[in-house]
Amino acid sequence: MNIDIIAPGRIKERYLRDAIDEYSKRLSRFCKLSIIEVADEKTPEHATPGTDELIKRKEGERIAKHIKDGAYVIALAIDGQMLGSERFAEKLDDLALHGASHIQFIIGGSLGLAPEILSHADWKLSFSPMTFPHQLMRVILLEQVYRAFKINAHEPYHK
Repeated sequence: MNIDIIAPGRIKERYLRDAIDEYSKRLSRFCKLSIIEVADEKTPEHATPGTDELIKRKEGERIAKHIKDGAYVIALAIDGQMLGSERFAEKLDDLALHGASHIQFIIGGSLGLAPEILSHADWKLSFSPMTFPHQLMRVILLEQVYRAFKINAHEPYHK
């Protein structure tokens, strides 16, 4: 299975890069993982709603260039479906059983995802009604994908 994570911005914090590297290494036995970083837009301190929408649209255009035809697109969105780890594992297993060999997870920038990206998604996933920094969300997502593969392989990790 091929898994892409598409997200705006570069990870600057060493501890987050280390965690991403660790989960990438762990996942290498289960899937081919690609992390695709697109340029993010700087948000002015006193941005208007119109500026916010423009920023999301620009980031969305950059993200859209990496969405592959035939890939199953999962957008991380606060209004998406919330699942426990076991149910998320079942969802990934079910996608694989039904021929989804390429899954692309889309993480928005600090303002979220453009409506065009959300409407293009095959499924919207929420990890919580809380808002997380988009850089940290990469680590959380990788950990849950790794946990799902371990659950589906009936290997110890999940409690």
